[in-house]
Amino acid sequence: MLNVFNTADDVLTALAEYFVIIGNEAITKNGKFSVALSGGSSPKKLYELLASSFHDKLDWEKVYFFFGDERNVPQDHPDSNYLMAKKALFVPLYIDPHQIFAVDTSLEPKDAAKKYQDEIESFFDETELSFDLILLGLGDNSHTASLFPHTPVLHDRVPGVSEVFLQDQQVFRITLNAPLINEAQNIAFLVYGEGKAIAVHHVLEDDEDIEEYPAQLIEPIVGDIQWFLDDAAASMIRHK
Repeated sequence: MLNVFNTADDVLTALAEYFVIIGNEAITKNGKFSVALSGGSSPKKLYELLASSFHDKLDWEKVYFFFGDERNVPQDHPDSNYLMAKKALFVPLYIDPHQIFAVDTSLEPKDAAKKYQDEIESFFDETELSFDLILLGLGDNSHTASLFPHTPVLHDRVPGVSEVFLQDQQVFRITLNAPLINEAQNIAFLVYGEGKAIAVHHVLEDDEDIEEYPAQLIEPIVGDIQWFLDDAAASMIRHK
């Protein structure tokens, strides 16, 4: 479902409200709320909003945080998704470290991916690997999480965590794969700005081509998917 708003601030407020609604529903139903966070500048503003204006709207002691993907850098590195979320969300809300599941980037990428998958499986125990909410962004090249064009992870068939090597940047990332993301109960894309309009159009309206537009892989099996866009990001969508 498309949710289109006038400004980026409107988008962020709407997604924060949605985050709280889904969180409260999960806590009421299961006693806990599992969410996989996305990295980058756009979600940072969302996390800052949640930690300020929405800090009293959710029982944060029952929220368990994971990451949709992570850069292969130390946890105190400026590029770390964990560090960004820590500063914007975890520290301001006094989140207990036991509620935070960060990727162990001190390991080799393949080992880090395996360990993270083991931690996710342990958290869900014998139940399905289904997060209550996964937050996603969208890159200019139509990637989401670390599902980049023309990478082997695009062909994963079993839910799990994979390491991804980006040839052009000569760096590794660790990511939830599409089958695992698609097991989620709720998926929300946060996309705003004119620079994202072409990518949004490719993913939502072009013929399927997962090698070029990896975010097309995101199709929840039984869950719900919501796109939170501003007018600029939605400007090239023909059928709203």
